[in-house]
Amino acid sequence: MSYFVVSDIHGKILLLEQLIKFKPDDAQMIFLGDYVDRGEDSKAVLQFVKYWVENKSAIALKGNHEQLLIQFLYFPNKHYPAYYLNGGKETIESFLYYGVTDELSPSEIATRILEQYGELISFINQLPLYYETRHHIFVHAGVDLSLDDWHQTVPHDFMWIREGFHEVYNGTGKQIIFGHTPTPYLHGDENNFELWLKDNKVGIDGGAVYGGVLHGILIDGSKIIDTKLKG
Repeated sequence: MSYFVVSDIHGKILLLEQLIKFKPDDAQMIFLGDYVDRGEDSKAVLQFVKYWVENKSAIALKGNHEQLLIQFLYFPNKHYPAYYLNGGKETIESFLYYGVTDELSPSEIATRILEQYGELISFINQLPLYYETRHHIFVHAGVDLSLDDWHQTVPHDFMWIREGFHEVYNGTGKQIIFGHTPTPYLHGDENNFELWLKDNKVGIDGGAVYGGVLHGILIDGSKIIDTKLKG
């Protein structure tokens, strides 16, 4: 089976709609998370991903920004300041309207989103943290490779881990495809948005929302074919 994988869309719906045209018909679609925050239309991206899961058998995983959104919605007063600073303002406005954060309280905003988009929020809540095949592990941030069994990775690390995954030997026997950490950080070069390949790990977050690229990678056997669109 071949796979077409996209990660860290961050509300860039127009890029996603263009990129998906490069997906071969017979490839399994996999989204690695971070559909929301910072970009211009998080709601549309979530609706797009939900449609693909429900109608086209796509696999969609949960990213740390989905977790941030859920935390805000259920505990708005506690989590609003951090969520706002991490791109939540743009997501809130995509659900409701521009300027809403100046007019309503955090609890009022959360209540309206939950009331108007309950099905979409339920969809986010049930997203899995990883997807495993015979030869691959697909995950948003990474896995804890220091464990005897990486399946025992705590939920937080599937969505948030960085150096504890990047710098630890991959002894799983499988190729790990992940997003979360923009590839310029992994390359140590702020201008290098190319895929990061090391130790049978493939980092595909091209930092599209920061002016980088949105990667769509086709995995066909041992081959990786990269399609990228400028953010």
